[in-house]
Amino acid sequence: MSLAPFLVSFLLLRYLQKSWVPLLTSIDWSRFFKFFLIGGIGLLFIETVFDVEDVTKWIWHFIVIGIAVFMYKTDDLKHSRTMLLGVLPFIAITLTSDIIELLSADLFKSLNNYIGTALVFSWIWFGAMWINNKKQQKALEKERLMRKFEEERNNIIAARKEELEVMVNQRTAELTAQKEDLQKALADLSATQTKLIQQEKLVSLGELTAGIAHEIQNPLNFVNNFSEVSSELIDELREERGKHLRDSGTEEEILETLKENLAKIKHHGKRADAIVKGMLQHSRNSDGKIEPVDINALTDEYLRLSYHGLRAKDKNFNVVLNTDFDSSIGKINALPQDLGRVILNLLTNAFYSVNEKRKGDLPGYEPTVWVETRKLKNKVLIKIRDNGLGIPTKLIDKIYQPFFTTKPVGEGTGLGLSLSYDIITKSHQGEMRVDTKEGEYAEFCILIPVNL
Repeated sequence: MSLAPFLVSFLLLRYLQKSWVPLLTSIDWSRFFKFFLIGGIGLLFIETVFDVEDVTKWIWHFIVIGIAVFMYKTDDLKHSRTMLLGVLPFIAITLTSDIIELLSADLFKSLNNYIGTALVFSWIWFGAMWINNKKQQKALEKERLMRKFEEERNNIIAARKEELEVMVNQRTAELTAQKEDLQKALADLSATQTKLIQQEKLVSLGELTAGIAHEIQNPLNFVNNFSEVSSELIDELREERGKHLRDSGTEEEILETLKENLAKIKHHGKRADAIVKGMLQHSRNSDGKIEPVDINALTDEYLRLSYHGLRAKDKNFNVVLNTDFDSSIGKINALPQDLGRVILNLLTNAFYSVNEKRKGDLPGYEPTVWVETRKLKNKVLIKIRDNGLGIPTKLIDKIYQPFFTTKPVGEGTGLGLSLSYDIITKSHQGEMRVDTKEGEYAEFCILIPVNL
């Protein structure tokens, strides 16, 4: 009877239903199985009633082999090779036994027991392969779900990336315009710094430094650029606020206040820009002439000028001055105006520091500044030390940066130490060192070669 081929065909078709994705939407499986069951049962009925098993068994061989060949030839069903390995022994045994029975009935009868045993093992093998394939199917389904999850996640990331790219492009356009303004401002600042380094006379330097200290509160037209960006951000925030649950009245009031403040910053930024242009127009270059200089006399002169200059501004200012000049130094080659500016800057900073500490009314505190010169082989040392506020350790690496200052807004420009460092290291091929402890002291040492 052909019940076994019928069951094998049914199982293979069920496997195709669940494992071959392209057929899921192209075939009405319920109707297909209905026709298959009716046809198969009808074929079994005909075989039983009319005793035509010799014919129907070959039909079942054709059906089973046809399904197996179809599974083998279809690229989308490569994962079904395990099932094919499971069904091949059954196909081989049944087909071989039927061929033997057709050719020699006696030989078939003699081998009938062996064939029956082989069929049992082929069913066991088929069942094992079916279970193994189920496990593979679960693994493949899990992998498919993971791929689907990854694909969905990648789609979300890609969509978000596109949104971010649009935002970045918009911000890049804004920053490009700002960059051009900042580059212009930087060029102006660099030119200003160069002019400041080359100031010829101490009086001109004093006037220029005073103008910077009292007029420029923030670096040039950086404030102007920042205010423009802030105004754009205000408009942007106003557009975005409708997307969230916010108190629109309060938010609008805050935004308007911020916009008014930014307008004021813009006004002062333009004022700073005008001052820089005036500095560029009226500054005069130093001739950069190296000449013999009496270091002791130069240091003492700027010490007195600096001290009396501050006394003229603040009658309450007072400090103990300790000097120790090495008379063996004599004259060395230097740029007297530039070197004097460095000494003036360091002394001014020292006086400011001790004066600020004095305002703290510390018991027993006496503002003191030490000035010392020494000849060290082929170099000359100028040391300026104070017992003032000192410099915080975290700021040591920044003190020579242009426009960086530890003083409050309006008290310093942040140019002094930067220019002084350039004058010593570049114009005099020397060194500038600092030793400090916050709250206790600050000591600057200038080392310049005797023969410049």
